[in-house]
Amino acid sequence: MSAEQNKEIVRRAIAALSRGDMDGFLADAADDVTLSVMGSLFPPIQGKQKVLKGLRNALVARLENGGAIAMTIDNLLAEGDYVAEQARGIARTKDGKDYNNTYCRVWRITDGKIRAMQEYLDTELVRACLVD
Repeated sequence: MSAEQNKEIVRRAIAALSRGDMDGFLADAADDVTLSVMGSLFPPIQGKQKVLKGLRNALVARLENGGAIAMTIDNLLAEGDYVAEQARGIARTKDGKDYNNTYCRVWRITDGKIRAMQEYLDTELVRACLVD
């Protein structure tokens, strides 16, 4: 796949996240996809179904609008199997807290499938808004 095709996969995933569509967010993910979040808040999650469960527990259960985070992509850089995405997201928790985070995700995409996502974000904001 070309760098532009890989960037389009990321754009589709982020558009789905903006709608709260977790299945759409992982529509192009491999069954053995791995999601890693910076820091020690969460261990890496491997497996599409486990990642979906984690997203539903963290986002759908706690955010208004079905877990939707209004995302704006600021930059997409691609080379080989990797896409680096810088983005901003705006959401509100069901108990009224603002969840406005900044993100950098590094996506590894091979043969049209998302194999891994490494996410860098404000983990203290995640802890305050999305973790019991």
